[in-house]
Amino acid sequence: MRLGSPHGFGGYPDGMEGRAHNLPHVLRLLTGLVVLSALMGLLMAGLAIPAIGAGGSATKSGVQAFNDLPSEFTVSPLAQQSRIVDASNKLIANPYDENRIIVPLKNISPWMRKAQIAIEDSRFYEHGGLDVRGFTRAMVSNFSSGDVQGASTITQQYVKITVQENALRRDDKEAAKAAVEKTYTRKLQELKYALDVERNYTKDQILTGYLNLVYYGDQAYGVEAAAQNYFGISAGKLNLGQAALLAGIVQQPTKFNPVLNPKDSQARRNAVLDRMQVVGSATAAEVAAAKKVPVAAMLGNRKPPKGVCQRSSEPFFCAYMMEYLQKSPQMAVLGKTPAERLKNINQGGLVIKTTLNPTLQKATLAELTKAVPIGNRSNLGAASTVLEPGTGKILAMAQATDFAKSQLNLNVDQKYGGSQYGFQFGSTAKMYALVTALESGMPLSGTVDAPTASPSSPYLFTPSVMKDKCGTSPPGWKVENDYKSGGDLSLAKMTAESINTAFAQLVIDLGGCKVHETMNRMGLHQGDGKPIDTAIPAIALGAGVVTPMTIANSYATLAARGKFCEPTPIDSITTSNGKAIKVPPTTCKQVIQADVADGVNALLQGPLRDPRGTAKGSWTSSRPAAGKTGTTNAHNQSWFVGYTPQRAAAVWVGNLKISKPNGDLTTLNGKCFGTYGCKKSVFGGTIAGPVWGKIMTAATNGLPIVPFTTPSERVKNGNYVAIPDVIGNSIGTATSKLEGAGFKVKVGSRVDSSVTEGRVASTSPGSRAMAGGTITLLISRGFTAQPQTQTQSKPRTNTPKPTVAVPTIPTFPKPTKGPKPPKPTG
Repeated sequence: MRLGSPHGFGGYPDGMEGRAHNLPHVLRLLTGLVVLSALMGLLMAGLAIPAIGAGGSATKSGVQAFNDLPSEFTVSPLAQQSRIVDASNKLIANPYDENRIIVPLKNISPWMRKAQIAIEDSRFYEHGGLDVRGFTRAMVSNFSSGDVQGASTITQQYVKITVQENALRRDDKEAAKAAVEKTYTRKLQELKYALDVERNYTKDQILTGYLNLVYYGDQAYGVEAAAQNYFGISAGKLNLGQAALLAGIVQQPTKFNPVLNPKDSQARRNAVLDRMQVVGSATAAEVAAAKKVPVAAMLGNRKPPKGVCQRSSEPFFCAYMMEYLQKSPQMAVLGKTPAERLKNINQGGLVIKTTLNPTLQKATLAELTKAVPIGNRSNLGAASTVLEPGTGKILAMAQATDFAKSQLNLNVDQKYGGSQYGFQFGSTAKMYALVTALESGMPLSGTVDAPTASPSSPYLFTPSVMKDKCGTSPPGWKVENDYKSGGDLSLAKMTAESINTAFAQLVIDLGGCKVHETMNRMGLHQGDGKPIDTAIPAIALGAGVVTPMTIANSYATLAARGKFCEPTPIDSITTSNGKAIKVPPTTCKQVIQADVADGVNALLQGPLRDPRGTAKGSWTSSRPAAGKTGTTNAHNQSWFVGYTPQRAAAVWVGNLKISKPNGDLTTLNGKCFGTYGCKKSVFGGTIAGPVWGKIMTAATNGLPIVPFTTPSERVKNGNYVAIPDVIGNSIGTATSKLEGAGFKVKVGSRVDSSVTEGRVASTSPGSRAMAGGTITLLISRGFTAQPQTQTQSKPRTNTPKPTVAVPTIPTFPKPTKGPKPPKPTG
């Protein structure tokens, strides 16, 4: 006998691998075989093959024909259900293509067992797979009517349903149709298979298989799904009336569906109750009481069928897994097409172990919902993904929304069940400018001459100052700062305080397309998989859109010292017999130099550690950590994306409600955030930062404290090149010299100087600058002011050193040659 699973009969629990060896059972089998052989001889001789006479030779040939039929039976397709489990092997989901919940016999009400046996096969525990009396009665009826009728035992029905189910799972529609055809050939094969099943398994095992497999109408397969669907209870709690109603459905699932046809269903239920009284399964009083309850009144607590992931303890991660298994290139081992993979997932008996850490997952959801309660009246949402740098393993994925109301996964790309685009990511985009700047030779102590701006007085960057096609259209791009700020700002200060005009100027100096290329290299993309928009606002200040998982994984590249790995939720996959399927490892590659990543890691500690950092107070641990806040212009979305050397996480908090009439998301300002209270103004460090801090605390709990690698001297000092001497030159001559050396030129302010009026008094930077950078010409007024007024008229040329909050954030010396980086081009 071939088994459908290494776990025994149908893969069911409760020792289903056992076999039937008791003497009465064997005697019943022998009796069945003797009677069946005689009946088969008569059948083949006198009924099925009327051209042959009814003599002994015909009987002999009929028996031989029966003996030639296949006898080995694959017992159950249910054994092939797959399991998706977390990193601790706790069940997340059982993928299936039918609404079915497998339960052991001990979890099925005795009333249900009695009702099904009474109406379908009252001598189930007495025969050996063939009910001789019922079979004989049916044969006589068939002979007189010319039809092929039943008297099928529960074992025979189980065989028929299993054969049909196996055919459907092979996509063999013809075989599925043949499995239920009313023909003698099919009936004979069914009988022989039934004897094989009875020979190998106990009655309780057979009954368990039947009750888990049979269809109870209304898309409910198996008694557990049926009990929940019609009554909102488990199969173990079914009472007499409920059990009788379900047992009656099996004969004609549509006609006796209590939802569609309550009158027919009630009549059928009562017929089952009467039969139970006749066979002694219920007393007259019990039957009378059960009949008094109208069917309509029995359906008041219905729980309609739920999908695979609606049943899951982690529904959003479950839904992501189902999409990932079908669509990820890593999952080609499961099939060539998504349809083929889904079939193997639903039917292949696989054990799919994921990387999801259940402890961290629980903590992540708890922290999100403390800030954004699920079902809040303000339509607020929150999401977070936690990954392991250097491997891409997804350790947690949670969101503060109700899966029953919306299955949209806020963490992931559209391909895997997320939104088409994602969310604007604000100032978290500034990290990519820092990477590009250090790659371009800018030292850690470098400065940017940031145009002054405030919330009420933005600075206009015109199209003419853009270096490449990744720019802006006329009339230009207005940029505000959160407070009035500008001037020569160090990379450390402008990062800690997230000064917009400084980063806008830096991106323009570097070239927007160059920074965009860095984004692409580090795996940043929209929710639809396309690159971030190439307009300068998207590149410099995050007006583009991303998902939490994408940007968390991109930042993880820095934690892994420049190594980017595609996110993966897969730990291992094994077949139903325990054989490991070789899953290709996730793709990893070095996308930025390790020492450049070290330098950016040093700068990004500022938002958390600097006294004026935008996420100050979000991280109270002594463990080194880095990250960046992000807030959209309308304050409708906020972020914190950060990492330690061992973990990376993104937290998004935003408003899911669209305002009218402009179609923008409603602002977060003035909203209330659970235990964090109500906030007049919301920035990345207001809610997202503190939530990230608590999630990261949970993520790093028990891990050794690992410091970030100290930046190299090359990164500290940069790689500036000499600036041609243009002091005393005319503006035209100076411009020609500098452009000839590969620099861009900007004419700056007038300054006091002994140099002839109108000629170049000095440059900013002074003697060395980033190759291809912008040189600002400071023009002489032709005189030197008196000492008492010199301070007022002196141009802004000082380069402040990076602000340092605590000793763990290094200060960086200015480069030994040419201390000043380029000033902006606009």
